[in-house]
Amino acid sequence: MEPRRQPSPLISPFGGHHPRIHAQAWVDVSARVIGKVRLAAGVTVWPGAVLRADDEEISIGPGSAVLDLCLLESPQGHPVLVEAGALISHQACLHGATVEAGALVGIGAMVLDGAVVGAGALVGAGALVPPGMRVPAGVLVLGQPARVARELRPAERDLVARQLGELARKAALYQAQQRQD
Repeated sequence: MEPRRQPSPLISPFGGHHPRIHAQAWVDVSARVIGKVRLAAGVTVWPGAVLRADDEEISIGPGSAVLDLCLLESPQGHPVLVEAGALISHQACLHGATVEAGALVGIGAMVLDGAVVGAGALVGAGALVPPGMRVPAGVLVLGQPARVARELRPAERDLVARQLGELARKAALYQAQQRQD
């Protein structure tokens, strides 16, 4: 994956490291992408999101979405990894954390240093996943600090995939509009 320059002063190097953005990823023109950031194919980064990789890498896997006003930061010793098909919802904060495939971090939730959100898990809106916590796969966690509330119901298990499909459709429309502007 070669570094790609998009028409935005908000995508910038830091410490000699340029963001690497796949040609089939989309970054809104108001998002900030700084330093050791790697965005795979199909990734969408929405308005006002900040991905700041001063010290460690931020890696976003294929088909994942980072929604409006999110903050992803990778402090010394704690990279950020978002695996394929994960959804980081509005105003969520990932600070040196891992989100496994198909998981969702809800609106305004925080996932802190060394924490891992298991595959297909849902972190509820406003939850605080403390440093080092391991959220099991396929569960809903709520609260501050986050606690396992229950196993996901069958109808909830494909929630993220449905939302990502809709986001990909909208991102294509935004991208087409930005090309026309």
